[in-house]
Amino acid sequence: MDTELSRHFKEPHTWRRIFFMLVFALILGFVRLILWAVILFQVGSKLLTGQDNPHARQLGATLAVYLYQIVLFLTFNTEQMPFPFAELRYPSSAKR
Repeated sequence: MDTELSRHFKEPHTWRRIFFMLVFALILGFVRLILWAVILFQVGSKLLTGQDNPHARQLGATLAVYLYQIVLFLTFNTEQMPFPFAELRYPSSAKR
């Protein structure tokens, strides 16, 4: 049992993934701040002009896709690292 546990601790791939998980956890926090800025901008735009901003809507959609991909990586649902290590992949149902 101890040898198996020590083998898991010595696995370089695991430590590499943990490092990138920490990096993407930090990126996740930063992207969430940007997303809140987009949300507040859209609310302000709607209140002041009666319309949302299509460019901010697109940015919000892109940020949502990016957050989703980060969460998939952090929760071990994929081995594919998110952008910038891979292309930003839009789900088939998401509008670009």
